[in-house]
Parts: sequence; C-alpha cells; structure tokens
Amino acid sequence: MRSNDVLGFIFADTLDDKIPELSASRTTASIPIGGKYRLIDFVLSNMSNSGMNNVGIVAKSNFLSLMDHVGSGSAYDLSKRRSNLTVLPPYGGKTYANYVETIYNLHGYIENSREEYVLISPGNVVTNFDYNAVFDFHSDKNADITLVYKRGVVPNGYDRPVTVDVDEDGRVNQIFIKPESGTETVNQFYGCMLIKKDLLLESIRKALSLNQLDVKRIIQNSIGKLNVYAYENKSYCAAISSINDYFAFNMDLMKKKVRDELFNPKRPIYTKVRDDAPSRYGLTSKVKNSIIAQGCVINGEVENCVLSKGVYIGEGAKISNCIIMQDTKIGENTNLNYVIIDKDVTIKDGRSLMGFDSYPIYIAKKSVV
Repeated sequence: MRSNDVLGFIFADTLDDKIPELSASRTTASIPIGGKYRLIDFVLSNMSNSGMNNVGIVAKSNFLSLMDHVGSGSAYDLSKRRSNLTVLPPYGGKTYANYVETIYNLHGYIENSREEYVLISPGNVVTNFDYNAVFDFHSDKNADITLVYKRGVVPNGYDRPVTVDVDEDGRVNQIFIKPESGTETVNQFYGCMLIKKDLLLESIRKALSLNQLDVKRIIQNSIGKLNVYAYENKSYCAAISSINDYFAFNMDLMKKKVRDELFNPKRPIYTKVRDDAPSRYGLTSKVKNSIIAQGCVINGEVENCVLSKGVYIGEGAKISNCIIMQDTKIGENTNLNYVIIDKDVTIKDGRSLMGFDSYPIYIAKKSVV
C-alpha cells in the first residue's frame, strides 16, 4: 500500500464536552499545548511525515481558531499541486451527534477523493508515529480493518475507554467498550484506524439502516466477520480527554526522554509560525526546568512551567507548576502554583492562586484577576 493512496480523516471535536474549560472558545484539536503547538499539529505532522497527501479535518463548532491555525496546510507541506488540506465544517450550520452520521453526510467528500483507503484519527492524541508501519502491516495481514492501540493502564475516570484483545499475530479477538479502570495494563484503542474507503461507506450505510450510531459498535460487530487486526504504537502517546490529562502532558514535557520521543528531528512536528523576538530575562529573573516560547519577558521566578509566546512575568512574581498561554500578563509580587491560564489573561499585582496537581485551577481566556 502506498501512503499517498490513503486519505487522512481527522475529527477535530474529539471529546469537546469532556474538556469544557479549554474547548469553550475553540475545538479540541486547536487547544494550545507545549508552549508553541496545537493538538492538531501532532496528527497532521504524523500524516505529512508518513507521505499522505490528502487530509480532511471534520470540525463541528468553534472552528475559526482551527481554520486560522492550519490555513492552507503549507506549514505541514500539504498545499502542493497534488496535496490538499480541507477543513470540513457543518453543512448549512447543521451538526451531527455522532461519528456515523457525520461520516455518512460527508460521503461525497470521501467518495470523490482519489485515495483507496481512509485513515481515521481523533484530534486529541499526542504522539510522533510513522503510519507507514501501519500501512505495511495492513497489507501484509490482508486486513479489512487495522486499529492502532497503545499499551497502558486505563486512567481513573476515563470516559468510555475502549480496549482490544489481540493474539500473537495481531488479530483482534474481542473489543471491550467501557471496561473498568484499574491497575491492569491493557491495549487501549484511542480511535485511530485504517480501512478501505468502500468498506467504510458500506459499513456506515448499513449501520444507519440498523440505527447503530457508534463507530466502536460497528467495529465490535465486525469481529469474526471481517479481518480485524491491531497494530501497537510503541512510542510515547497521550490522549487529552480531561483538564487533568492536559496538565499532566504539559508537565511530562519537562522530561528529556519525552521531548526526545515527540520532537524527533527526523520526523519534525510542524506548526504555524509566529515571528517573535527572543525571550528576555530580567536581572531579577530565575528560571528552572521550564519550557519558554519566544517573545516572553520574565522578571520573576519561574519553575516547572510551560510559557507560550508573548507572556509577561512581573518582578517579584513566583510562578511554579503552571501552564500559561500566549500574551498573558502576570503582575508583580504574584504567587501562582498549579494554575492553567488561557490566552490574553491579566493577573494583577499581588494576587495569589494555588491549586494541586490533581486539581489545577483554570483561568478562562481574556479574564482579569
């Protein structure tokens, strides 16, 4: 299978309702992460680096930020003569409650694509992964459907997790929807799968006629009837499905091993470029174990933090274990610990806010505290 024979299909609104704080003014895929990236950057970069030329992004609501960020796809090398990036907003303002209806109502876009296969991916997964390995695996096994899974423990409170039982050959014996969370290591399926275009559309039409509106149930019902296989993603992988997941991932970036896995120079993660001057560090500044984007001005103390572009930290401020998004102003003599601050927020002088690693405080976009 050639990589340019695969259509990328990304659901940008994956679990919007589970991250209401961050998705109130944007879709999940455009949530800022790691100081200079958006969630969509990882899956788009993976597809581009794998040689895929045609990608469609399904957006349900709050997608203006997403469209502004991805633009024509040039940042991801997807705006050439034989490559294309398409944002697929709701037709006529109508949105659909589930993926089955969404795919069915976009069947024209899928049918008219020149690719023979479709790679469906959620927009909330952070990983640096070569899809060519999945394409080769799919061909070698003569599979009808290939799922991508990650070994790990189902987090407590994870909504509707899906796990797969896989034999030594990679064949899926069973799919479990919403198993109990615990300490047992399982094969977690985050929603990425490869399927032939014609089979996808046939399955969707049949599912609608039977009123089966959950893609997971369609896959589950295919066990024993189709060749369903699963491929393990052995690289670092994080699914952002809650505010705690978001905080934990950004804190994970402080680890060199995680950064080395995610930001491999041979498989770069692309993003929209915003030209800024280098960050400036005042005479009273102290910075330790933090990720600082360009354009910041730091006059206070910063430790274990992720600072996006254009953040200002006043003198005497003590900021620790925080995620601060772009163009936020932190006043003098402030004390912040375990706080997530959205874009364009103003924290006035002398303020003190403190959360905990299991319950970080969130400050909404353009707030004044």
